[in-house]
Amino acid sequence: MRRAVVAVPDQTPNEIVATGLDDDAIAGLAQDGFVVDDRVEIALIGGEMVRLIVPQGMTLDAARAAVSARSASATVDFNHFYQPQAGENAACVREGCALVRHMVGWPTGEAGSGVACLKPQRIGLIDTAINAKHTVLANARLEVLDLGGGEGAPSGEQHGTAVAALLVGAPGSRVPGLLPGAELIAVDAFQRFRKSTDIANVYDLVRALDLLIKRDIKVVNLSLTGPENLILKRAVEAAADRGTILVAAAGNDGPNAKPVYPAAYEDVIAVTAVDTARNPYRRAVRGDHIDIAAPGVGVWTAASISGARQKSGTSFAAPFVTAAVSILLAEKPGLSPQEVEAELMKSAEDIGKPGKDAIYGWGLLNARTLCGSG
Repeated sequence: MRRAVVAVPDQTPNEIVATGLDDDAIAGLAQDGFVVDDRVEIALIGGEMVRLIVPQGMTLDAARAAVSARSASATVDFNHFYQPQAGENAACVREGCALVRHMVGWPTGEAGSGVACLKPQRIGLIDTAINAKHTVLANARLEVLDLGGGEGAPSGEQHGTAVAALLVGAPGSRVPGLLPGAELIAVDAFQRFRKSTDIANVYDLVRALDLLIKRDIKVVNLSLTGPENLILKRAVEAAADRGTILVAAAGNDGPNAKPVYPAAYEDVIAVTAVDTARNPYRRAVRGDHIDIAAPGVGVWTAASISGARQKSGTSFAAPFVTAAVSILLAEKPGLSPQEVEAELMKSAEDIGKPGKDAIYGWGLLNARTLCGSG
């Protein structure tokens, strides 16, 4: 039986998020009927972020305008929703459940046991819950940070476990990770929506990113997408200014869809997915913002409870690029985000129109040049 698609609204129906409001502005908004639902100091942006409940009967557009009017220096927007970017699952094809990392020449040790040429690097992950007891993660250097303050139902473990396994799955397991010796710091920023869909709001995404930046994480995987948001944009820009490289899934809304975020922000590396024949994933978002392609169709990774299966989606292409960035930073820790992106793009294998294009970006990730091997 085909599962019904759950429609997710673009944003919470009665909330505004703002940064840069002083106490006088907040007091004035309270007089206007706004309720401060939560407020938190965000080191990343050097100030406080506030979540406001809109007065009954006021539209979100009017509420956003009213909050903005209280402070010319404030950044104000809706509390938009974001979703993981997993596509179809599939059973093993007839030729077996081979790993697809050979497509990009991923550097491995003996018997594919892991990258042998780098020191373990810390990687940040913002995703759903993770089943840390999964056999492929049993000995992983995995820490899951508690975001705290969540009022909704806990998120599912399927997506986060699959992405985490791709990155740090145990050598010799059914899903050997791309970087099995790396330390993975994950934040579950999601909650369950109507018992079947995982969503994260921008207020929690910014809190999650702030937690990772406080840990001095230099590369963060974001296999999630949603609308453009001024608060998220400011956080992304601040992270890049601090030298953090953000890698995001391009999205699975289809080739004719509008760009989605955070992948479409200039300071983010946008990753699309291709299959083993180097054809574009049929549901991948296209556009001038696409930076690079990686394997993302029929990717063999962990199932949420036990075992493994093939999965498709730009979510599963992004970890390949995240892992490659980690290697580059291990080799050259002084690289800026712009220099890291330039290194990836100049070594990418051009598989579309000559030069950068809207389908593959600069081309297919080329891991053969990593670790000083190329």
